[in-house]
Amino acid sequence: MKEISRIAAGVQASTTLKVDALFKQMKADGKDVVGFGAGEPDFDTPDNIKEAAYKAIRDGQTKYTPFNGIPALRQAVVDRLQADCGVSYTPNQIIVASGAKHNIYVALQVLLDPGDEVILPAPYWVTYAEAIRMAGGVPIVIVAPESADFKITASQLDAAVTAKTKLFIFNNPSNPTGMLYNEDELRALADVCIKHDLYVLSDEIYYKLLYDDKKFTSFASLSDDIKERTIIVNGVSKTYAMTGWRIGYTASSAKLAEVMGNYLSHATSAPSTISQIAAVEALNGPQDGVEEMRKVFEARRDYIYERINAIPGISCRKPDGAFYVMMNIEKLIGKTLGGVEIKNSDDFSLSFLENGLVALVSCAGFGIDNFLRLTYAASMETIKEGMDRLERFVGR
Repeated sequence: MKEISRIAAGVQASTTLKVDALFKQMKADGKDVVGFGAGEPDFDTPDNIKEAAYKAIRDGQTKYTPFNGIPALRQAVVDRLQADCGVSYTPNQIIVASGAKHNIYVALQVLLDPGDEVILPAPYWVTYAEAIRMAGGVPIVIVAPESADFKITASQLDAAVTAKTKLFIFNNPSNPTGMLYNEDELRALADVCIKHDLYVLSDEIYYKLLYDDKKFTSFASLSDDIKERTIIVNGVSKTYAMTGWRIGYTASSAKLAEVMGNYLSHATSAPSTISQIAAVEALNGPQDGVEEMRKVFEARRDYIYERINAIPGISCRKPDGAFYVMMNIEKLIGKTLGGVEIKNSDDFSLSFLENGLVALVSCAGFGIDNFLRLTYAASMETIKEGMDRLERFVGR
């Protein structure tokens, strides 16, 4: 048999989904495991959103829709971006896809030719690097150390640009670090992108989940020049607890939107009609539930931050947003925990799952080692039990 595609053969499975799958299998096997793996709000989708979906089904709205999303949803996205981020778009600049991850994939397929370089700050969400490779691109990783709050500088970005660089991609606030770039930091990065004529993919999926009265600045809001070269990626999964509904969207120049729409028209076409109608209600309907969920996340963040930093041998920075924390285990390297010598974050993650019955995500797949990502998108009861198990495990 002839070989399969070298690009496809080189794609690695999602680290977070692998951990979540193992956690769910152990749970199905009757083991008392606690999960801090998948980034999925534990809240139910609000009732008004579910009711919009029920009504759509009852009314027979079950047919194909335009490949770039129903007009009502694209208008709802326009209105929400204007209200929340102060950026103005028209419906023809919005592309709806089957989740923000799908939007990222489509954007990279549209932007990249084989060999094009993409600058990617680490720690990064694991899918970015693989999606770049799937489009034939080359990830150029810039490591942002914990001492810099896991944020790169404009000088680092400038130094990484070559004649092959086409795109800068980042997530603000960040998965996995939870850290937020402020407006001044973004402007410095934007100046570099304009100087070198780079596209920017700004993943802003966690923009509503900020703490300590932090202020979010959309990258596209900085100037008309940077807006023209920026693709905003967002969706309803995190803000409205709609992960399984699979609705994401991009906002970009009309030309980029047209090409991304053409690509979608021959690939998956539009997402589920029912999900799109539910997303209209999410974006247009009452927003008070978003704030209630944010407050709960903030309380959980405060608790998990205090607990981790009270355990000798581990530590973490206090996240600005999202619902993740990066746990530093550098002081545990070389120690034996659960009968396993801890040489890296993979060792810790596997030993803790097998012996401590807690699922965490090793950050080796996120471009940085000796850190683990925990999500606090779990009940306080779950978080407390997980922290108790962590304290016992590390103290062995």
